[in-house]
Amino acid sequence: QVQLVESGGGLVQPGGSLRLSCAASGSIFSIDVWAWYRQAPGKQRELVASMISHGNKRYADSVKGRFTISRDNRDNTLYLQMTGLTPDDTGVYYCNARHAGWGHLYWGQGAQVTVSS
Repeated sequence: QVQLVESGGGLVQPGGSLRLSCAASGSIFSIDVWAWYRQAPGKQRELVASMISHGNKRYADSVKGRFTISRDNRDNTLYLQMTGLTPDDTGVYYCNARHAGWGHLYWGQGAQVTVSS
């Protein structure tokens, strides 16, 4: 079992930066893929960034070059560093972890990110 607790959301002006955190606890050793999803108002949840346990990273085209996914192995915290934010980045961001044994997905509670002047 894995628990994910998110923090770091908030209101940011266009062009600004923000870092989301996702503190993981439990059977972390069982996770093989970490990811961030987001859901904009009235839209489907979309994959923003993912990171395989060995370090390989993937990004959605819309955030490539602006967002960085990383993980701090000291305290098992997943991060999403966001720069050059635009109003299109507004939404609820969810961290995600996949169980290596059978593919079960664990989810954070969501963090609201609002990009506005």
